[in-house]
Amino acid sequence: MPRLLRFARALALAPLILLPSASGAAAGVHAAVPRPLDCEHLEGVDAAQAMLGLPAPHILNLHGSVPIVTMQSFAQFLIGMGYPEGALRDPYDGSLTQSSFADSEELAGSVAWYYERDGMRPMLVGHSQGGMMVLRTLHELAGGFSAQIPVFDPVTRSALPRTTIRDPYTGQLRPVVGVRTAFAAAIATGTLPRILLGQWTMIPKLRKVPDSALEFTGFAIAYDPIAGNLSTADPYVATGACAVRNVMLPATYSHIGAPITEHLAQQPQTRAWVIAWRPGRAPPPPQGAELDVRNLELAADLWYSIRRHWCIEGQRRAAAEGHP
Repeated sequence: MPRLLRFARALALAPLILLPSASGAAAGVHAAVPRPLDCEHLEGVDAAQAMLGLPAPHILNLHGSVPIVTMQSFAQFLIGMGYPEGALRDPYDGSLTQSSFADSEELAGSVAWYYERDGMRPMLVGHSQGGMMVLRTLHELAGGFSAQIPVFDPVTRSALPRTTIRDPYTGQLRPVVGVRTAFAAAIATGTLPRILLGQWTMIPKLRKVPDSALEFTGFAIAYDPIAGNLSTADPYVATGACAVRNVMLPATYSHIGAPITEHLAQQPQTRAWVIAWRPGRAPPPPQGAELDVRNLELAADLWYSIRRHWCIEGQRRAAAEGHP
């Protein structure tokens, strides 16, 4: 029985229950949980300090079909910004990036597995074809391909003989279909490659975002020939209540090189800029002749959402454990 459930049943008698750490360790105590934060106003908050010890949901980073550049640089950027490394690594092989030639049903089953284990809704970020796989996984979770999905254990990379999980908050059994992610994003994901690769089932679903994500951001690059954008791109639209944002990046961005962001967390000026950024209120551009500002707006936008949902999910779990 999940420990969150045991806590819920014994709340009046047990003020604190220790759960497996959000970094994916088998068991143990994470660092002291920080004071509660206002998750809607985190601009200027350095998560490496203010959120140290807060449980973090697992993030699955999916790279494109031709992994000249993978999502490893982006994962290293997140680590540099303060995100717990263990919540980014694949529990099977320790990698920071995953292939987009994956099984979307298995990815959906693993989302449910992480939620049941961690008590936090995972996040999905995909680049190019990886973004398509993010959307496909969301549609799997919404029942768009099958009414039943097996729980998938990413530690052993095997499907479990059940299609339900025990909700860590209610204690009730619930199907994998219907489990939600906290945040999902697709970077430079176009329709043209889906046609060329024969991914026909995703063409009508590629720009439709179901409620299996609480929030979704779709990033397109202006005049991106690989994605098939002549100038603008068809917007992503919610099929229900998911909060969907569309962001057009300038044509100076490289389709292949968009995930290269690790340097932005290493340079003090760009790191401070990313910390201070919020939608519609960008700080003055960082100054410095030697600064590498490639993909700065993309990184800042993603970090804003990821930090916010880390705050929401982590504080929700900490409260369930009995922390103030």
